[in-house]
Amino acid sequence: MQEFLSGISLCILLIQVPAVFVLLSRLLKGPFRQPPIQPQSPTPELLGNVSVVVPTLNEVERISPLLSGLSKQSYEVREIIVVDSNSQDGTRDLVKATIEKDPRFRLITDDPLPSYWVGRPWALHNGFLNIDPKSEWFLGMDADTQPHPGLVAGLIKTASALEYDLVSLSPRFILKYPGESLLQPALLMTLLYRFDPAGVNTQASERVMANGQCFLCRRSVLETVNGYTSAKSSFCDDVTLARQIAATGFKVGFLDGAKVLKVRMYEGAAETWKEWGRSLDLKDASSKAQTWGDLWLLASTQGLPLILVVLLLFLSPHVLFPSVLLSLNLFLLLIRCLMLLAIAPSYDFTQTKGGWLFWLSPIADPLAVSRIFLSAFRTPRQWRGREYG
Repeated sequence: MQEFLSGISLCILLIQVPAVFVLLSRLLKGPFRQPPIQPQSPTPELLGNVSVVVPTLNEVERISPLLSGLSKQSYEVREIIVVDSNSQDGTRDLVKATIEKDPRFRLITDDPLPSYWVGRPWALHNGFLNIDPKSEWFLGMDADTQPHPGLVAGLIKTASALEYDLVSLSPRFILKYPGESLLQPALLMTLLYRFDPAGVNTQASERVMANGQCFLCRRSVLETVNGYTSAKSSFCDDVTLARQIAATGFKVGFLDGAKVLKVRMYEGAAETWKEWGRSLDLKDASSKAQTWGDLWLLASTQGLPLILVVLLLFLSPHVLFPSVLLSLNLFLLLIRCLMLLAIAPSYDFTQTKGGWLFWLSPIADPLAVSRIFLSAFRTPRQWRGREYG
């Protein structure tokens, strides 16, 4: 029995150890990353520099904070185009009421969705085609975001100072319910384990990360790549487009926006599991080899440690390889717990019930990794109220 256990343990070690080195090579970049973006006041040279585009489809329940937050941005914002896909829930009425208060807002309806296009990139592409040519920057923002005053000015100044052609932000997540406090951080960790931390300048275009909830790009760059056409059939259009732009030779950044941007993405654990979980695999922006490599990394460093520690403690190993395996996975659990301290500032707990479950989210890691595996082998058939063949 001990020989069998040693053999199995050695095989698992051979799988896990290289993944641990890959993970550490990424996490150790964290202390050297760019600091979080700060809200800033505009300066005269930014006058009318930005056109904001917001895609909407039945967003009446959550778009109000975005409309209010965009209205509080200053003269750097030339226009705010809401591209609506024939919402039936009162979204258009909210936007029209905002237009009466702030003439920078404009409401347009995108054309019927063509074959091979996903709804979100189609709406953003239509918005891009309608922005004022005098704007230097295109800023795509989602209806579930809550921008702070000074977000746009801070974003442009940072992008200009760091010479980025495209920059997107990681937000501060608003949690409300116990289940999502347990599951959402575990799902977020699947991204943090696979990619460089926000604020690290990633050189390889195929490893670039992006977030379409706040996606700033030079208008001239989008013209060069023909808008969103390269991401037209992608369910993670933000990452697909960012990698295309990086591969074309432009400088792409992904920065920490927790001090300028909040987001309330999904209501509860079930919706988080269904909606967010099915796009986190990023297969539409990745090669098959990269997808499989990421699955290996996640299984080795996030999905297996808790399971292996429980099993090995139960088996009470006293021979070499099981003991080494136990030590390695205890080390991985320690890293995971320390990561909770690192990501805690990226969460808003002021409205949370059962927020203490955040600190127990490593328990949900095997579930979160299994969700990425499930998503990696399935093509979505329904997304944001639309059906796809």
